[in-house]
Amino acid sequence: MAMTEEQAAWFAETFERLTANVGEAVLGKKDVVRLVLTAMLAEGHVLLEDAPGTGKTMLARSLAATVQGSNSRIQFTPDLLPSDVTGITIYDQKQQLFEFHRGPIFANIVLADEINRASPKTQSALLEVMEESRVTVDGETYTQDRPFMVIATQNPIEQAGTYRLPEAQLDRFLIKTSIGYPDHEATLELLSGSSTRDRSAALTPVITTSAVRDMAELGTTVHVEPAVLEYISHLVSATRTATETRLGVSVRGALAMVRVAKIRAASEGRNYVLPDDVKALAPAVWTHRLVMDPEAEFAGASPEAVLLSVLADVAAPQQRAQAQA
Repeated sequence: MAMTEEQAAWFAETFERLTANVGEAVLGKKDVVRLVLTAMLAEGHVLLEDAPGTGKTMLARSLAATVQGSNSRIQFTPDLLPSDVTGITIYDQKQQLFEFHRGPIFANIVLADEINRASPKTQSALLEVMEESRVTVDGETYTQDRPFMVIATQNPIEQAGTYRLPEAQLDRFLIKTSIGYPDHEATLELLSGSSTRDRSAALTPVITTSAVRDMAELGTTVHVEPAVLEYISHLVSATRTATETRLGVSVRGALAMVRVAKIRAASEGRNYVLPDDVKALAPAVWTHRLVMDPEAEFAGASPEAVLLSVLADVAAPQQRAQAQA
């Protein structure tokens, strides 16, 4: 059943309340907050890559504080083991049976801090749970509760003791974005409240996990015209045939765009997706999925430039895409 106009209006109003609550702690970054909330309601994961001290951890904590659910923080280090993330099976001598002790990954919102500091073996422990919302340990499968979201952070500046995230893992992040430094007004407000070390601690939840699930389900009912689906298909095909890329946007990346575009439309009070939704989301959803040709990259080509070129070359549908009556 397609989303009604009344449901779209309720969705947009609730989305604004979530944005305002997180914005109490993350000052002057409304666009980034909206993007991360969109990813949460699309039931995807977020990679925040930015310089130290820009508020990556604060954003993750604020989102966790806004949702009345469980949250955990994993500090990734070179000696972190996969079992430190997923959990471990321990033999209980009194009961004479093996018992599984859940790791910190079993939470509604998981902050994976400095994810690129862990070894590839530990990073791979996240692949199954990020894609299928389940963990397999010693042959037993354990299902995650919904909503489930990983917010990972990494520092692009300090590379000592870090490991590059493999393409397979990058592809499992719905979006990749950065926060950037606050503007002058936000900086002044932060400085005037410098005695408050953690602004997220003062936040109160404004939505329950069941409400998040309801919004996520409602978001899937947003209408997408076939012309918009064709537009997405042409765009991803163009990234694959670009001379600068070795790998273009995957099928997972195309499906991700449809999911997140529906949420963006609903967050703006629409029950239909526009081509402009795709254009606005493309940098965050697709840039990190492009694998550049080494020679082109050496010559100065970048994923951002390739994507901008593709968006300029592929014609968008002219007819307005809207829900059918």
